[in-house]
Amino acid sequence: MHANIVVLPGDGIGPEIVSATLPVLEAVAARYGHTFAFQEHDIGGIAIDRHGEPLPAATLAAAQKADAVLLGAVGGPKWSDPNAKVRPEQGLLAIRKGLGLFANLRPVRPHPAALGASPIKSELLAGVDIVVVRELTGGIYFGDKTRSATDATDLCRYSVAEIERVVRSAATLARQRRGHLTSVDKANVLETSRLWRDVTARVMREEFPEVTIEHQLVDSMAMHLLSKPRAYDVIVTENMFGDILTDEASMLAGSLGLLASASLGAGKVGIYEPIHGSAPDIAGKGIANPYATILSAAMLLRHSLGLEAEAAAIEAAVSAALDAKVFTADLAAPGQAANTAQAAQAVIARLG
Repeated sequence: MHANIVVLPGDGIGPEIVSATLPVLEAVAARYGHTFAFQEHDIGGIAIDRHGEPLPAATLAAAQKADAVLLGAVGGPKWSDPNAKVRPEQGLLAIRKGLGLFANLRPVRPHPAALGASPIKSELLAGVDIVVVRELTGGIYFGDKTRSATDATDLCRYSVAEIERVVRSAATLARQRRGHLTSVDKANVLETSRLWRDVTARVMREEFPEVTIEHQLVDSMAMHLLSKPRAYDVIVTENMFGDILTDEASMLAGSLGLLASASLGAGKVGIYEPIHGSAPDIAGKGIANPYATILSAAMLLRHSLGLEAEAAAIEAAVSAALDAKVFTADLAAPGQAANTAQAAQAVIARLG
């Protein structure tokens, strides 16, 4: 297979973790007889500095023509003024919308070797295997906004079609896994959540009768996610709730540096990125954890390129590196940490 992959290193540790991940993809290509062509473009703060905007037209055009997009991270203190009219995060929102990506998949499967790094009791974490599916293009993040000297508003809006398509994506995934879908809303208060619950119930009843559906309010879900995480299989929710719950769920894995994500739409192209941020405090030091980005590359192979065996090989290699306690600073005891390049090489050395 020949595939064109657009690479968006972005800001902070983004260039470091992406640079560590590309050799892993190249090693997979060599072992399985593929050719991956990488094309680098700017997004986020670096794009603001170089082009005056967080998503240059050339970046979006390249992404639209690509087979997949691998992204590092965006943002940092240099561009952190919340009142600024141009911000790095706008580039991320715009490219998702420009590619028609509406479902963000975030797997959470704690690795046994890293359980000690989690603040959650280890006995609660054994056997946890969750995928959170977050709606990406609607809700309060994209609603009309107003600001005056005395008040501000953010409109939360959802259409039936937006809810249907992300629920179908999540339910399809649940059907392939353990057959249980949890839909998270705030239907006791919000009208958008009442619509969300009604549409979800109808789609599940009419199209996925074999999948068990459970409805949870977001506040209780925040508690249950930490107190009984083994009870959940696939979780689907709207944009802001998903943003918050997935960061909470990262604590189950012990480190944000272990969690990958895929942003998908109706077609094959997707954006694949670690869920952690740009970590400006450690940028340039060569100590960032590359595992989440490498695992995101595995999701790229699976979802955009249809290369299941190759994706599984990367995941097994990361698991083997963790079994061998090749830990970066976020996971290791003081003085025992591998650097970014060493962690990536440990994965390459264990590719089957």
